[in-house]
Amino acid sequence: DAVWICSPSQYHADQIKACAANGKDVFCEKPIATDLAETVEAINACNEAGVKLMIGLQRRFDSNFMRVRESVVKGEVGDPIIIKLCSRDPAPPPYEYVKGGGGIFADMAVHDLDMTRFLAGKDPIDILAVGSTHIDMSIENLPGSEKYDTASCIVRYPGGVQAMVDVCRQSSYGYDQRAEVLGTMGMIQTDNVYPNTAKIYKSHFTGNADMPYDFFLSRYNEAYVTETIAFCESLVNDTPVPCTGEDGLVALVMALAADKSAEEGRWVSFREIIEQVFCVSPTECSLLAQSEAFPEGFKPVNAAGDLLLPDVDSVKKGGLGAMAKKLLSFAG
Repeated sequence: DAVWICSPSQYHADQIKACAANGKDVFCEKPIATDLAETVEAINACNEAGVKLMIGLQRRFDSNFMRVRESVVKGEVGDPIIIKLCSRDPAPPPYEYVKGGGGIFADMAVHDLDMTRFLAGKDPIDILAVGSTHIDMSIENLPGSEKYDTASCIVRYPGGVQAMVDVCRQSSYGYDQRAEVLGTMGMIQTDNVYPNTAKIYKSHFTGNADMPYDFFLSRYNEAYVTETIAFCESLVNDTPVPCTGEDGLVALVMALAADKSAEEGRWVSFREIIEQVFCVSPTECSLLAQSEAFPEGFKPVNAAGDLLLPDVDSVKKGGLGAMAKKLLSFAG
């Protein structure tokens, strides 16, 4: 048996833990939690219980983005040099949605940040982010990155690979979602998705007969179906899930680092965010900012995966030794 969690974000972590306690495999829409420590606890609850956890980052299952990823993996464009993502919504959400929503990086850009990692095939190093307000001036006095309706980021990856992301909460011409990878042997890019391929030719206009999709459920309908099938196939065939808890954790770390960068006006290493997490056990974690500075037994880690127990598929592949070794690392 499995459970799909598609509830408001603030309930995700507790619901994941409840599913794990009852031996249920879990599919959870992003985010796993809005808090980094709770995210680690929820993932480890599943890993400790030996149940699968798949995170809903649906753009990984969109046929356009999948084709770009395939090109990178196959080396069709050579080694990646520059990765570009843009994400622009047709219209801004209401004030009530933005207030308390976590800000433009965690709420919106997180999909694009995750996609840079998906296309790069490596974990990122650091980020520089900026934000501004142009569309909805009613939000300009909200705290943190909630006050931004427009933002851009540069993410640095190993080997000098650069990723650039721009997001805006309004696009007058419809839903604008594009990706591009420049490699040493060529380039691959995607276009926007339209309801049809019809084009119109007139004396004053030549182009698509209709605007791009104007709602995310329409734009990514096929991707949602594909990720659902992927999870079901993982359950039926007992194979690894294609989008793991660790993927969800890293996406949140990237969004939090972008938020910090925009707030402080500097490059922020992802290690800075990860090192804030202190776990006395795999499912008992806190942030240093919420506890004593350098509490007894604190051991900063450099990578998100170091905070996690091996997932059920890794244990099946590597045996219980990997789990035992990781449990000992938490014990001190």
